[in-house]
Amino acid sequence: MDRTATLLALLSAEAPIVQAPIGGCATIELVAEVARAGGIGGLALTWDSPDTAVGKVKELKRRVGARFFVNYVLRFPPRSLDAVLAEGVSAVTLSWGMDAGLIAQVKAAGGRVGVQVGHPLGAKHAAEAGADFIIAQGYEAGGHVQSSTPVLALLAALRGVDLPVPLVAAGGLATSADVRKALEAGADAAMLGTRFVATLEANAHPAYKQALVQATASDTAYTYCFDVGWPFAGVRVLRNETLAAWEAAGCPAPPDRPGENDIIVEQNGQKVLRYSDSPPRAAATGNPLAAVMYAGTSVDGIDSVLPAFELVRRLSR
Repeated sequence: MDRTATLLALLSAEAPIVQAPIGGCATIELVAEVARAGGIGGLALTWDSPDTAVGKVKELKRRVGARFFVNYVLRFPPRSLDAVLAEGVSAVTLSWGMDAGLIAQVKAAGGRVGVQVGHPLGAKHAAEAGADFIIAQGYEAGGHVQSSTPVLALLAALRGVDLPVPLVAAGGLATSADVRKALEAGADAAMLGTRFVATLEANAHPAYKQALVQATASDTAYTYCFDVGWPFAGVRVLRNETLAAWEAAGCPAPPDRPGENDIIVEQNGQKVLRYSDSPPRAAATGNPLAAVMYAGTSVDGIDSVLPAFELVRRLSR
C-alpha cells in the first residue's frame, strides 16, 4: 500500500484533500460536507469547553462516522482532549508544538495523530514520537504560520528525511493544479485552509469571503500586527486599514498602536478589539473588513464562494 492509500485508510477518506481546521470559521456543516464528498474534514477544538467539544464530535460522528479529525493548537492547553478521546474521536492533529506525551495519549485511546511542522527536523521528531502522519506547512499559508520555508522547498527538504509515515502539504494551495504540484513534489495529500474559508458553509463574514475572492497574493502580508489573544505568532492576512495604519505609524508595540482599544466588530455576544486575532464571523456587526482576515497566497486561485462538497469534487479531479 502506498503512503497516500495509507493516509486515506487511516482517516476513512476517498480523496487526498484535507480541509484545514481554520479556527472558528470551521463548522460542523463544513466538515460534514467535506467528508461527504470523500475528503478529510478538520474541526478546531482548542478553545471549546469539554462539553461543547464532545457535542460537536457526537454530531459529526452521527453525520459522517469517523471521516474527520479534530485539531489542538499547543500554544494553549488542550482542555477538551480527554473528553473527546473518551467520546471516541478517531483522529487528532496537533499544531504549534510537539508533545510526545499527547501523541502517546491519543494513540493509547485508539486515535490517529497528525503533527504539523515547518521544518524537516520537526517532521523527524514527530515521526519518532509516534505520529501517524505529518503536515508540512509552508510559509505561504494563511492564518498562524509556524514555518519560514515555502511549501515546495519544504517538501524537497523532507525528501531527505525518509519519513516512514504519510506527508500532507499545506500552504498556498487552492486549485486542483496546486494539489497536483504538491503531490508531484512528494506529498501524499494536500491541506487547504483559505480556500475552505471561501465556501458557503464556513462561518466567515460574507465581506471576508468576497475579499478573498477579489484578492491576489500581493494583497496578503505576513505580520505580527494581530496579536491580541495569541501573542508572539506571525500570521498571514489580507492587508486592510488596521494593518496599514499600524505600519504607517512605524509598527509600534502595544499599547501605542493606532486605535488600540477600538471595538471594530461584535459577534457571538463579544466585542472584538482592533488587533484581535479573531476574524469576522458570519453574523458579525460593525466593520468586518477592519478585523483580521486570515489569507494565504492561495487567494490567487480563489474565484468564487463554493459549496464545500462541490469544491472537494473539483479539487479531486
